[in-house]
Amino acid sequence: MAKYLIEGAYSAEGLKGIEKDKPSGRQAVVAKAVKGLGGKVEAFYFCLGEYDVVAIVDLPDLVSVTAFAMHVSDSGLVRTKTTALLTVDDADKAVQMKVDYRAPGR
Repeated sequence: MAKYLIEGAYSAEGLKGIEKDKPSGRQAVVAKAVKGLGGKVEAFYFCLGEYDVVAIVDLPDLVSVTAFAMHVSDSGLVRTKTTALLTVDDADKAVQMKVDYRAPGR
């Protein structure tokens, strides 16, 4: 399974929905949707700043996280940003890989 950071920003109408559903209700909806895609929610927080909510989720693959993000965003009530996460071990492996690449103009 792969880990992803999903950040969400609610529209004004979406925030009104949060008042109705309660934050715990939205967490339950997200957990159910992620579970239905074969994954799990590792962390879920509401926050201040550019985004209103952040979640770290484990999902089987890129297709699954794309399906989640597309279906959440097509509601029109929340805009999402998804970032793939790497373990430190995976980052170490990536640093050690040889890549045949030339920088522009070099």
